[in-house]
Amino acid sequence: MEPTLSPSAYTDTFARDRLPPAEEWPELRFTLPELHRTGTLNCAGELLDGGVGRYGADRPCVRGEHDGVRHAWTFGGLRARVDRIARLLSGPLGVRPGNRVLLRGPNSPWLAACWLAVLKAGGVVVTVLPVLRTEELEAILRSARVSHALCDARFADELEEAADRAAPHLEERTGITLYGDGGPQDPAVLAERAAEEGEPPFEAVPTAADDVALIAYTSGTTGRPKGCVHFHRDVTAIADTFSAHVLKPRPDDLFAGSPPFAFTFGLGGLLIFPMRAGAETLLLEKAGPERLARAVHEERVSVLFTAPTAYRALLSEASGAEPPDLSSLRRCVSAGEHLPEAVWHAWHEATGLKLIDGIGATEMLHIFISASDDDIRPGSTGRPVPGFTAEVLGEDGRPAPDGVPGRLAVRGPVGCRYLADDRQRRYVRDGWNITGDTYVRDAEGYFWYRSRSDDIIVSAGYNIAAIEVEEVLMRSPLVREAAVVGVPDPDRGQVVKAVVVPAEGTPSDPATAEALKAFVKERIAPYKTPRLVEFTAALPRTETGKLQRFKLRENG
Repeated sequence: MEPTLSPSAYTDTFARDRLPPAEEWPELRFTLPELHRTGTLNCAGELLDGGVGRYGADRPCVRGEHDGVRHAWTFGGLRARVDRIARLLSGPLGVRPGNRVLLRGPNSPWLAACWLAVLKAGGVVVTVLPVLRTEELEAILRSARVSHALCDARFADELEEAADRAAPHLEERTGITLYGDGGPQDPAVLAERAAEEGEPPFEAVPTAADDVALIAYTSGTTGRPKGCVHFHRDVTAIADTFSAHVLKPRPDDLFAGSPPFAFTFGLGGLLIFPMRAGAETLLLEKAGPERLARAVHEERVSVLFTAPTAYRALLSEASGAEPPDLSSLRRCVSAGEHLPEAVWHAWHEATGLKLIDGIGATEMLHIFISASDDDIRPGSTGRPVPGFTAEVLGEDGRPAPDGVPGRLAVRGPVGCRYLADDRQRRYVRDGWNITGDTYVRDAEGYFWYRSRSDDIIVSAGYNIAAIEVEEVLMRSPLVREAAVVGVPDPDRGQVVKAVVVPAEGTPSDPATAEALKAFVKERIAPYKTPRLVEFTAALPRTETGKLQRFKLRENG
């Protein structure tokens, strides 16, 4: 059980006051010496000031684009800009330690600077996707009682409207400061001036290691998003577990990828991990497959973070008339959804690289099961990352025998703490984080994904894992993407329905549907064959790329 929390440095105790009661916390385990972080710890100070101390102020740190303008900053250059924004926050803008500060904008060097500045000034950072609409933004402003916001000037309108609508439910209207508009009060303008003229360093607020650093909202694959609370020590913990022991970055690496900072897969992979390792990160405002391929080719990216669907699309780019040069890549990480074994093999054949698959969760901040190099078993997610333990639990809540599917449960140095949300009791049980995924563990300790726990289809008494049927469909040359769900049926309880994005040039007609049914029936048990096949131009996904199966079920 979680020990008593350290004395907080916050004068605004809202976030700590709304943590779950102690009996609903997961059991936290600090099994590696570097995870024992107590006392004072400001993770932004650790990453930035500590990075300057470890690697030198002149080491390249972040480069990228903001509204068409290129930036390239060293650790020292980034610190000068961060310190100026932190001074602005804690001074004229009136951010008190513990205030929640919302960030809105695409990935860019300025978003990175704002993220670090909020934490250095003692704020609690709440990063949101720039595509969220007014109602979604209003819900987050109210849920986190956001007092201040730093917003890319190009994405201000809906946030302004959301702040007006949320104001009656807050102590006062959220104060919004725009960056990138070029005005005299633009934090980016002020920070650039400070970097040129020089200012005294800003001393990071001495937050406790277990003070709240960030509130990350889930991406909504199952409906209403939840606010996941993470501490300053959690930020360093994910770098000192998955990154240090599985990814193993080098100071000469250049990171890039597609996930936004609002998606903690992107926050870790594109900011926390490279800074912790003294490496450089390339931040792209738009990071579709074509842009990613071009970035790897032109900028010699060596570490790539993106989702399985993007790797599949990158393979298409690589087989085009003018294929990009991907030879600079040495580490490629896939997460966000299950990595099909066919994609793993295709990527390995095309590049010679072994994709690092992993499962993480917003509730856990980052990846907790993975494998790299010779430890990889294609099709398997991997084994628990050093610092974590995992089990497959049966219906009785006890560990299931190897080879028997059950609910994935995990413990480690981080864990689920929802912000004032009664769903905490569903995610945490008996000290375990219950992820909502069905897995099988083999005799070697490798974990094999079967489905989301709510993706098991029960048809005429048979349990059918949606992912198994999807894996078969994805092998067909007629299929670009596929998702499988169960839909109600009066005779069988449920039947298997496949929603298919056909390959280019493939007709969406009954003949194709019958061909796909036959393709599946030839490869797995007939009772798993889809009885219904629907064609669509695109599968419903969140902005972070996760499949929204609940929408497919809603559509029947």
